[in-house]
Amino acid sequence: MAADADALDTEPIDADSDLRATDLVLFEVDGAGTRVPRHLSPSSATLFEQCPRRWRLRYVDRVPEPAGEPAVIGTFAHRVLELLLAEAPEHRTVERAKLIAREVWPETEAHPDFRALALDAAGARRLRWAAWIAIEGLWPLEDPATVRVRSTERRITATIGGVPFLGVVDRIDECADGLVVTDYKSGRAPSTRFRDAKLAQVLLYAAAIAAAEGEAPTRARLVYLGSTIVEADATPDRVDEAVGALRSTWDDLTVAAAHDEFAPRPGPLCGWCPHVATCAEGTAEVRRRWDQGRMRADAPAVASLAGVA
Repeated sequence: MAADADALDTEPIDADSDLRATDLVLFEVDGAGTRVPRHLSPSSATLFEQCPRRWRLRYVDRVPEPAGEPAVIGTFAHRVLELLLAEAPEHRTVERAKLIAREVWPETEAHPDFRALALDAAGARRLRWAAWIAIEGLWPLEDPATVRVRSTERRITATIGGVPFLGVVDRIDECADGLVVTDYKSGRAPSTRFRDAKLAQVLLYAAAIAAAEGEAPTRARLVYLGSTIVEADATPDRVDEAVGALRSTWDDLTVAAAHDEFAPRPGPLCGWCPHVATCAEGTAEVRRRWDQGRMRADAPAVASLAGVA
């Protein structure tokens, strides 16, 4: 089947695996007696823009969602690289990364997200190898021994654009031109069309760091392991644009929360939504796109919805 361009270039958002579930959305009542979220993370803001109904299911109703193999791979790779960059520069080698990966792997195997995959021995080996390929993919892009790391996995809370913001920054580096915000991605790099949207996440981190610590980063980077680095100067105009979009999402979200109205927003990502089978609008969207040749054959919903394929 041919695929919709949006489905090809837009992939499901990363889960907030670096934040505790209880961190993500806690409602409070403002001075006007309106229920509003306590804060937004980049992933929760992106999910609301994609589909308010799924946002409610995940963050309000706490309906469990399977993490999936890509999320488990990403979490494992992030953990190994976090520990590697904590080493002295001369020890940030591929060989040391292999040792760290061996030490960390039992934690991954014991995690509920990994267990939920119900992999056999061959499947577990395949996933572990895929995660290692992602980790090893850092070296063709940069030499970690030359990176001056200020912090890793930095938890940031700040108010930006009037929005209470919460996030965890993979890496903050000290470079010749100032602070640089770096975020790892284990998935595929976006096409040129979607790069600005992806960079918005790290530009928001830059804004939050400036607000919380009084030092504005000069650049924001997405390191797509084994693929490429996508980066942009964290100019005031770029940062303000990202913060403005976050503010717009916040305004829409507070209205939805106040009225408890979270309408679905059908689109190509319905094919990857774990709730599609219980969502009439999502089911109809998947069927419509499949019939039109605009839904990827590997979308999970294609196999799970009877009569689609």
